[in-house]
Amino acid sequence: MAQKNDQVLHVVFIPYLTPSHMIPLVDTSRLFASHGVKVSIITTPYNALLFESTIDHDIDLGHKIFIHKLKFPSDEVGLPEGIENFSVTTSQEMAIGVFMGIALLQKPMESLIFELRPHCIVSDMFFPWTVDVAEQLKIPRLTFYPTNVMYHCVEHCLKLYTPHEKVSSDSECFKVPGLPDEIEMKRSQLPEDVKNNPEGPYWELLKRIKESEPRSYGMIHDTIYDLEPSYAELYRKIKGKKPWLIGPSFHFSKRNNSRSSPDQERHSCLSWLDSQESNSVVYICFGSMGRFSDPQLTEIALALEASNSTFLWVVRKGDNTYESWLPIGFEENMFANKKGLIVRGWVPQLKILNHPATGAFMTHCGWNSTLESLTSGVPMLTWPLFAEQFYNEKLVEVLGCGVRVGAEVWHISFDITDTIVKKEKIEASVKMLMNASRESGKIRSRGKDVEAMIKRAVEEGGSSYNHLTALIQEMKSHAFGISEE
Repeated sequence: MAQKNDQVLHVVFIPYLTPSHMIPLVDTSRLFASHGVKVSIITTPYNALLFESTIDHDIDLGHKIFIHKLKFPSDEVGLPEGIENFSVTTSQEMAIGVFMGIALLQKPMESLIFELRPHCIVSDMFFPWTVDVAEQLKIPRLTFYPTNVMYHCVEHCLKLYTPHEKVSSDSECFKVPGLPDEIEMKRSQLPEDVKNNPEGPYWELLKRIKESEPRSYGMIHDTIYDLEPSYAELYRKIKGKKPWLIGPSFHFSKRNNSRSSPDQERHSCLSWLDSQESNSVVYICFGSMGRFSDPQLTEIALALEASNSTFLWVVRKGDNTYESWLPIGFEENMFANKKGLIVRGWVPQLKILNHPATGAFMTHCGWNSTLESLTSGVPMLTWPLFAEQFYNEKLVEVLGCGVRVGAEVWHISFDITDTIVKKEKIEASVKMLMNASRESGKIRSRGKDVEAMIKRAVEEGGSSYNHLTALIQEMKSHAFGISEE
């Protein structure tokens, strides 16, 4: 039977409290709302501030989006008021406090979900308990992964075939069997839970995530089928479920445009980019979580100076003052020659990547940043640090859209203090990508091909558009017993 006019699908979205997870899931909720779905987002007051203005814009367009704010248990975990997100922590102790606080939010979140009585739950991977709530309510639960699917395939094959156990050292290369492409890695690049069987609350949570997958209705990924079709098919075989690939959520929801109103002041870095030549600037940003040591920051500065590159460098707020790590005369030369700009705090990354002057992106390979770069057609200088970033680097290699800086060690902490990538490696990678060689031209051309591919995917009839609309229709059929006329 056809859908009645008064039947509106109601979906609850539960984003995790860190930008790399929260922003893509909020953007995904906006996609659902743009297709007539009633959306409820559950978060905390200070996290809501990070996206409320965007949601207000959608509400003005007539979309049904509601934000439900639960008090973060700051007192119980010994954190100052307002520390509700991993990106604002300045120490490992504070990060542990946020992790504990999120665990304490489970009961209030459960109560609110029961009160809201939605037709479906879309929760971040880090909330595996939502599968229990969904079963009690007899509704579907979809797990949201802000990742590609290749990462899951590589990790599955590593655990299945254990090729890293057959090499004699952490620095020896090995091939990962069972994959559509020839992927080489080193043991030093692998996460701790692939190499060992670590214990502790975080590792227990990862186990619960895996255990919740078979009980979930399905998995949503912020990626594009056309980027990794062979891995999407392998993923389906591994998981026994079709992945819903609806990305890139930020591109699809026009986040870049809606976040800027005419009365907002244009960021000064964009005006600086206006004065630079086309494809001449190396944009450097390692996300909101990683914190480099002073010696590593110095090596980056020396490499930029030696490569004679024009750069826009975002240094994370909270890192030490310039004087402690900048080489003597670096700033003076930078200003005198108009060769660079160092920025602290937030920058409009999508606008930077889409600026004609931006010619390369030195990145930690967080999936959001990687996807933004691919969508903008900007080639990457890849420098993974932690999480699944070394796997993301491999996808960039398969796509032919970047050059490795040469990072070899996976880190368990946000503080990158135990290893240093030397100036020579950084300088060589920058020169390789920014020169006018045939190889760099091939990488740039490939980047433009991928950009066009992604833009086709989000248009009506494209793979991401079709995955999204099919998923919403399936949820309506589940909720109302309807079929599309």
